[in-house]
Amino acid sequence: MKQVKIQIPSLVENIRVVESFIDNSKDTFHIDDDIYGNIMVAVTEAVNNAIRHGNKFDKDKNVLLSLQVEPDRVKFEIEDEGAGFDYDNLLDPTAPENIENPGGRGIFLIRHLADEVEFNKDGRHVQLTFLLPTPSADSADDERHSTINETEVPATR
Repeated sequence: MKQVKIQIPSLVENIRVVESFIDNSKDTFHIDDDIYGNIMVAVTEAVNNAIRHGNKFDKDKNVLLSLQVEPDRVKFEIEDEGAGFDYDNLLDPTAPENIENPGGRGIFLIRHLADEVEFNKDGRHVQLTFLLPTPSADSADDERHSTINETEVPATR
């Protein structure tokens, strides 16, 4: 298993750093295009939530982002320094009374894009798991794109 970590100050501009981290990870570990979009949206949304809601835009507080790559899955962990939140009692953004609300869809979206979502530390830590496609028996091309390279992703700042 390979693991890469970065730590960023809680500034919305640092979402670009997260996007670069994901792009570099995709290239380095040959993450399949089929899950790349889900990863990009879910992970940037989780980091955005950590900056906005967790750390309340406090640039002196950091967000830790880590990536673990295993043969059959990739796991992203996002942790903030905030007070946490009650992730089991969120409003349903698809309920008629919430449809017009401008926010409240981030975790709903994350839960639908990642294969597994696990909250810890009173909501200050979230782990997003994305399963890698299994290679088909008759397609060497599929196998090549779903294998994981054992190199490190350069941390960008």
